[in-house]
Amino acid sequence: MAKVTSKSRTGYRTGRPREFDADRALDAALKVFWSRGYERASLAELTQAMGINKPSLYAAFGDKAELFRKVVDRYVQRQASVWESLLAEKSARTAVEKMLLAAADSLTGSANPRSCLLVQAALSFTKESDCIKKELAAKRADGDLLLRTRLQRAQTDGELPSHVDVSALSRFYNAVLRGMSVEASGGASRSDLQNIIDLAMKAWPA
Repeated sequence: MAKVTSKSRTGYRTGRPREFDADRALDAALKVFWSRGYERASLAELTQAMGINKPSLYAAFGDKAELFRKVVDRYVQRQASVWESLLAEKSARTAVEKMLLAAADSLTGSANPRSCLLVQAALSFTKESDCIKKELAAKRADGDLLLRTRLQRAQTDGELPSHVDVSALSRFYNAVLRGMSVEASGGASRSDLQNIIDLAMKAWPA
């Protein structure tokens, strides 16, 4: 695991050298941003959760925006590995349903905040953070591409009829995923999300 020695933003040590686990610190920052959103997460909350002081944060991760970018990259990498595993299912329909079910379990479980980080953060940005909002949109587009590519393969294999607009179908199921995140953040239960999934899967082209 990565160990980081605390320095000031100018590169000078601030008193006694202090080491911390950078991976654990990023995971702690992830939970703060995930539950609070980018705008509402204060440096005081972040440093307290990460177990470091501000000079150490700046030295190891940069400013708040740079820390958030690192956190998002970490989150996206984990999500991508899960998605790739689910989308590897032989049947595209099964893959999509399992993806929705996995999201429902995650959104209503106790291990994480009841939302998707990319959706939660996007809803809380102000104009001052517009550049980060655009970066989040690009990250979501990368996720959209994973699903669209899988559906295109399903169409090539004959699982989806040739007349189906694969791009529109991909956007539909991604919209369902994001809608589930918003519903969960508003208190929707696992059963509520299951009802959404059942209806969404009825829309699968025959």
